Amino acid sequence: MKEIPLSPERREAVCRDVQKTFSTKFDETLSDFRAGEIVDLMLKTMGPAVYNQAVQDVRAHLQGKLDDLDGEVWVDESA
Repeated sequence: MKEIPLSPERREAVCRDVQKTFSTKFDETLSDFRAGEIVDLMLKTMGPAVYNQAVQDVRAHLQGKLDDLDGEVWVDESA
């Protein structure tokens, strides 16, 4: 399985969001280590499905643009 890497800055921001969520929703304080472990687990378990859905969404969007291309730029040769 392909690993989904995060930049250090993005990983840190996601970890902070996890810590904030656990603090506000569950009244639990997470250490940086525990938040990082949760982020790693979520990336490992949910990351591939989210990534694949994003690829499918982009493919569908681009296919729609390609399908519209004939209507947008096609020149009638018989005119």
